[in-house]
Amino acid sequence: MKNLLLAATLLLPSPLFAAPATEVNAHDHTCNEIVQIIRQNKTVFVRVGIGGRSFRYPPAKCKLGDKRGTTSLRDAAGRQCILDYACVYDPESFYNFR
Repeated sequence: MKNLLLAATLLLPSPLFAAPATEVNAHDHTCNEIVQIIRQNKTVFVRVGIGGRSFRYPPAKCKLGDKRGTTSLRDAAGRQCILDYACVYDPESFYNFR
């Protein structure tokens, strides 16, 4: 029974341990400001146009079904930012099977 509880705790994501993501509009900040916001808040959803991307810092803390990757976006000045700690959808993950 103890092993079953331990396995369930490790395999199932718990909303109690998850921090709420801070939402940031990429067109309102520069690249450096976006990086600082991600480092300070640890979990950030950066809105880019209609959709957006999730970032977690440090990158090892992506959710189940996500993988660490790089992503690019445009900031308030129109410059392209390349961020290397994005958590992106992983189609090969066991958690994303259909």
